[in-house]
Amino acid sequence: MNLVRTAMLLAFMTALFMFVGFLIGGRGGMMIAFLIAAGMNFFSYWNSDRMVLSMYRAQEVDERNAPEFYRIVRDLARNAGLPMPRVYLYDNPQPNAFATGRNPENAAVAASTGLLSALTPEEVAGVMAHELAHVQNRDTLTMTITATLAGAISMLGNFAFFFGGHRENNNNPLGFIGVLVAMIVAPLAAMLVQMAISRTREYSADRRGAEICGNPIWLASALGKIARGAAHVPNYDAERNPATAHMFIINPLSGERMDNLFSTHPNTENRIAALHDMARNFSGGSTAAVRPVNPVRKSRSVPNAGQGGDGSQPPKGPWS
Repeated sequence: MNLVRTAMLLAFMTALFMFVGFLIGGRGGMMIAFLIAAGMNFFSYWNSDRMVLSMYRAQEVDERNAPEFYRIVRDLARNAGLPMPRVYLYDNPQPNAFATGRNPENAAVAASTGLLSALTPEEVAGVMAHELAHVQNRDTLTMTITATLAGAISMLGNFAFFFGGHRENNNNPLGFIGVLVAMIVAPLAAMLVQMAISRTREYSADRRGAEICGNPIWLASALGKIARGAAHVPNYDAERNPATAHMFIINPLSGERMDNLFSTHPNTENRIAALHDMARNFSGGSTAAVRPVNPVRKSRSVPNAGQGGDGSQPPKGPWS
């Protein structure tokens, strides 16, 4: 159902893009704007993993310097039938995690030091299973296509502002109303569709992640702790780069609370409830549960791991 909904939303965004191009200047102007936006997003697609990991100063780890955490990801990847992704830690007291990479063969998963400090090994396994589900579902590709179309529509809106509003456009059958639609309504609609697709993909990743780790309750418990942590501990890197917020398992921006048209993630309580419903009917299937042996929180994988950027211990709070 979520796959069908995503396809319908992408089709709507494509149709919206074509309509805006028609309003502004016909086929020629539409193609020029699309090529520019596609080129920008093509570059972002091929380089998004390096860009995002650099934004958060993430450091790659392996079995030598983060054995417990690395083994959890390795076992989960094996359960999911995925190639082993690159594994990263980034130094931030807010508990959170994200996945990046253009496909399963070039994927990376990253967790904050705050996540390893605040969560149990089982909860960490649930979180990383969710991120591997994004990799397996190729959500990075889906969201890149969505971002390409949204960026193209916004660019066409800018063209309408600079050109359509200052001269008579014989290609625009709706006149000034068409210019207003291209400038304001269409970019807003594109943003709403982009957010809706992001929320849809989160529910799918929750469900598949629970299957990968073998226990929906692990992820449900982790989501509650991460949401409370994100509400109390600011993530300044995310605030400087708000366009990356949709990548995280929980929106890292402190102002994100509501499950509405403008949110990148579904309401956390709804996600937890769906996982509890799944747990009541969960048999584990053929997916073996991951059983970490050693506590993840003892691993020290980056300088001042489990500490804030200034070397202080992460604040204690109700999520601990």
